[in-house]
Amino acid sequence: MGKKSNTSKRYTAECKRDAVALVRSSGKTVTEAAREIGVSPEGLRNRVNQHRADRGQGAAGALTSDEKEELRRLRRENREQQQTIEVLKKAAAFLARESTK
Repeated sequence: MGKKSNTSKRYTAECKRDAVALVRSSGKTVTEAAREIGVSPEGLRNRVNQHRADRGQGAAGALTSDEKEELRRLRRENREQQQTIEVLKKAAAFLARESTK
């Protein structure tokens, strides 16, 4: 049995759109279309589901691509702000100790 690679193939946005269009227009299942074009069925299924969500046809509570990007940005900003708060707390504690000397 061969060693499994930890790297995944990267596909262009155009390639991903074409793969979704193939599923939507051909009447093929996701698995059939994935086999035909040589991609993973799971990845293509995720892409098809995301396409549906972006068009407002996704499962209840499914986030659109824009909403996912905003969530990633907000989480990143939150992490940065939490780090800044921790630094400021340490600086305030240091200054408090220094002022009592």
